[in-house]
Amino acid sequence: MKVMVGGTFDPLHIGHQLLLRRAFMTAGNGGHVVIGLSADPFAARKQHPVRSYDVRFAELTAWIDSQNFAATYEIEPLYDQYGSALTQDFDALVVSYETFPVGNEINRKRKEQGKAMVDLYQIQCVLAEDGKAVSSTRIYRGEINRYGEPVAEEEFLTTE
Repeated sequence: MKVMVGGTFDPLHIGHQLLLRRAFMTAGNGGHVVIGLSADPFAARKQHPVRSYDVRFAELTAWIDSQNFAATYEIEPLYDQYGSALTQDFDALVVSYETFPVGNEINRKRKEQGKAMVDLYQIQCVLAEDGKAVSSTRIYRGEINRYGEPVAEEEFLTTE
């Protein structure tokens, strides 16, 4: 099965890891995952600082390679919220609660273009120890680390 997933992945946190695991699980043994990684101009829209595409690409690749998934993968730059999801043939799109509306929009646009609609798989939010969702914004604010644990300010400044 061919599966697509996308994001900025900065920093790569436990919520992102769940999203990616679901994409690889959905693709299955012998499947293929296309990962759209926000290009620097598209990532600049975020409310928090974002590391360069090359740094995020390297971190993402290292984590995926450490997991020994059964599916193959490729990473492509995302210049908008759709990427190649409007032009490629694929079977499923894995999304978060936040990006589910984008998945619906992709299917609407694919239908308008006469392309097959794809299955949408939505993951649940991962909660930090404080019961709030893990997010890159919260990590950059120093509220939590990438594992959803509280972080003392001095620890955040030296380890993240």
